[in-house]
Amino acid sequence: MSAIRRRRTQSSSRAEEIVTAELRARRAQPDRPVHRAADSLLSWASAAPLHTRGLVNWAGLLLALSGARLVLENLLTYGLRVSAAGWASFLLGAAGQPHHYPVLYLLAALHLPLLATLHLERLLSSGRLAASTATGLHCAILVLVFALPVVLINLPALKFGLVSAVLACGGYCVIGLKLVSYIQVNSWCRSPRAGRLPREKSYVTPAELRRGGEAREGEAEAREEGGLVTYPDNLSLCDLYYFVLAPTLCYELNFPRTTRIRKTFLLRRLLEVVLLTQLVLALTQQWIIPDLLNSLVPFSRTDLPVATERLIRLSLPNHIIWLLGGYLLFHSCLNISGEVLHFADRQFYRDWWNSPNFSRFWQDWNLPVHRWFLRHLYKPLVAAGWSRSAAVFLVFLVSSLLHEYTVSVPLGMLKPWLFLGFMCNAPLVQLSSWLETRLGARAGNLSMWLFLMMGQPLLVMTYYHDYVVEHHGPTLIHHYGHLNSTQL
Repeated sequence: MSAIRRRRTQSSSRAEEIVTAELRARRAQPDRPVHRAADSLLSWASAAPLHTRGLVNWAGLLLALSGARLVLENLLTYGLRVSAAGWASFLLGAAGQPHHYPVLYLLAALHLPLLATLHLERLLSSGRLAASTATGLHCAILVLVFALPVVLINLPALKFGLVSAVLACGGYCVIGLKLVSYIQVNSWCRSPRAGRLPREKSYVTPAELRRGGEAREGEAEAREEGGLVTYPDNLSLCDLYYFVLAPTLCYELNFPRTTRIRKTFLLRRLLEVVLLTQLVLALTQQWIIPDLLNSLVPFSRTDLPVATERLIRLSLPNHIIWLLGGYLLFHSCLNISGEVLHFADRQFYRDWWNSPNFSRFWQDWNLPVHRWFLRHLYKPLVAAGWSRSAAVFLVFLVSSLLHEYTVSVPLGMLKPWLFLGFMCNAPLVQLSSWLETRLGARAGNLSMWLFLMMGQPLLVMTYYHDYVVEHHGPTLIHHYGHLNSTQL
């Protein structure tokens, strides 16, 4: 029996030579071939790179045209509703009242808890006050901080403007968080385990903020001018009020500082504040208010198809105002404060718009608040033996209560909708993380945007409906068309 003859498999390089030879042979034919083996560009098997720059331009142009159509439709339907006088009364209160600027009383009362906290810290540093007694007094001061707006806003003689009341409550929440940080950091400095010297004082020039150059020279000059602040030398009015005005919620004895004020940078931020504030007010009058009025009847009747249509219609202007407000606060206003006070840490946000899940969004969206919760609540709880999930739950609980406080107190009604909305962030974080794991980061990012676009207008519609029922009666819902269109 003859031996089996085995043929050797051709190598990959030999196969490539054969394919190349075939292509050369086809090109040499007189029919001038133009076809070759290739997959469609949008096929999953296609190896060709897919560039989407043109699609992004198309989507942006389509969005701009859709927005322009909505603007024209709004103007044709309601006319021009923007009124500076209307906003002035809405912000400051109705003209002719005995207390025309009641928000000034809240601003004046704000100094009481600040001075009391500073006095207690000085007594603690000198040993003239027991720590247990000081703890009780500090808690009483913090309760006073959150109780003052509740008392003054609900006084019948003081007719607060709604916007000024919201801003005042938000300011008192900020002061409350700052005082917690101030008290806790000074307690750390008094601890026997703490060193008497905090970290080295860091001075940063504006050039370092942009390029990193010329930093060493400016740093050396600054250190020659001012020394290192140590405890208890930080317990002064100047230090406390600098921290109150600084764009941060976390207290330090020595903040990173710049050496000069960039006048051009400051002027741009001031111009942004003026223009964007006017734009937000105009959009609210022209776009938000009419859509809210149109949502009252279907929302009260639980007409789901019509109410859903009103919700989607409200989502676009609400989202635009939210984006403008975020830029106005975290970029324009906080940079103005940092520039004037030579505060060098300007990282107030990160690229939250690229967040692959809701958890990353909350970490990157509002860095001052995130750092406060991480430093003064989450880490101390974990160090005390709490589980991470329990600590995260308490963080969401405190955040939800603070957000509900800034809305329910100015509106003069106790409704849990914002509290429940923020507490829903815990399952939403899990859902967006699951979508990211199963479908990729793009799916998690899309879920984040969807929650933001639809959740916020739903809360706005809910509070507006309840506010009308609470303060004007349910019959007004069915007769809202008789309201003066020039009033807010």
